[in-house]
Amino acid sequence: MKRVRNIGRHPVGDGQPVYVVAEIGINHNGELDIARKLIDTAVQAGCQAVKFQKRTPELCVPREQRGMLRETPWGIMTYLDYRHRVEFGEEQYGEIDEYCRAKGIDWFASCWDKPSVDFIEQFEPVCYKIASACLTDDDLLEHTHATGRPIVLSTGMSTMEEIWHAVNLLGEEQLIIAHSTSTYPCRADELNLRMIESLRSTFGCPIGYSGHEAGLTTTHAAVALGAAFLERHITLDRTMWGSDQAASVEPWGLARLVRDVRVIQQALGDGVKRVYESELPARQRLRRA
Repeated sequence: MKRVRNIGRHPVGDGQPVYVVAEIGINHNGELDIARKLIDTAVQAGCQAVKFQKRTPELCVPREQRGMLRETPWGIMTYLDYRHRVEFGEEQYGEIDEYCRAKGIDWFASCWDKPSVDFIEQFEPVCYKIASACLTDDDLLEHTHATGRPIVLSTGMSTMEEIWHAVNLLGEEQLIIAHSTSTYPCRADELNLRMIESLRSTFGCPIGYSGHEAGLTTTHAAVALGAAFLERHITLDRTMWGSDQAASVEPWGLARLVRDVRVIQQALGDGVKRVYESELPARQRLRRA
């Protein structure tokens, strides 16, 4: 069975180029200018998509945390006010949508609650991502599935039983599953990249990788192990303020990553042994029989 799903104009899966997503998330810090620069970074690197995160703060921030004070670049504010400060609204996402279309790059979002799905739906995204933290939220999964759009399911902090339950709710027809470990940044000994192979042997849909590690080497390994979808957080500078910046890839690293992913996938070939024309002179010169 061939595992291919379409995200927008891009087929994702067996025999297809790795679909590389630059996750902007909330690394824009609520600044549209930073978001545009990050989109430019993804375009210049050769990514197929950028991804944002969308939340309704009143639904996603636990009641006991709402009034907690937090130091931010904009002064001391409550955690609820901070969450509002880094959320884009309709006008900003309208500009993001227009900018991405002009640049020829897909965009979509991880929606953490049902109103956020309804909000993003007006922009007709190419797909949705279910964040690892939301994998057990059946109402959100069903609401997202009802849009009829492809879904990428991230599996960090989840048991196999929980993953099976989510897959049974969503079905595999328009699903891509992304292996992930929800630690920021994640140590190499907790990446467990062989889960990519385990998920491929368990499910019939394309399997990808959402990485939160420092460096690029292990992300290369994920591609060699069969990841058809690849996602890494990106930033303009890892020293910028924000919880995800330290586990993100800077512009030069993203360009190198995409370049190397294309070389790795080309080098993997199809697994069929053949004698290449370039080998024939050596074969004729060196073979004794």
